[in-house]
Amino acid sequence: MANITFSSPKMKKDVTVYATAGDTHTLLLIAQNNKIPVEFECENGECGSCCVEVQILSGKTPMGVALTEKEKVALRLAGKITKEQIADAEEKDLPPPYRLACQFIARNEDVLVKF
Repeated sequence: MANITFSSPKMKKDVTVYATAGDTHTLLLIAQNNKIPVEFECENGECGSCCVEVQILSGKTPMGVALTEKEKVALRLAGKITKEQIADAEEKDLPPPYRLACQFIARNEDVLVKF
């Protein structure tokens, strides 16, 4: 169970929604289901248009979520993630600050999503 707070200058105020841990809904699908205007184009992790900043709010040790190969490429090309951050995600299970909303699946931790 997680609370996901979406924050953007495109919205009048922040919106917090509940996500069930263990389901396979991406941040993008959760945003769409709640009429939150996260931009996207391909929904497949290739274009990078749905790049969002994700901050862990739970106060616990962050749970890393595996980056897909497409996500690594798109985020690197956009200059949003470094080789070191990719290595930290893979080797130390440390989540990077930027993710693609179409690839990130909510875990059992509260997060702030900025876009």
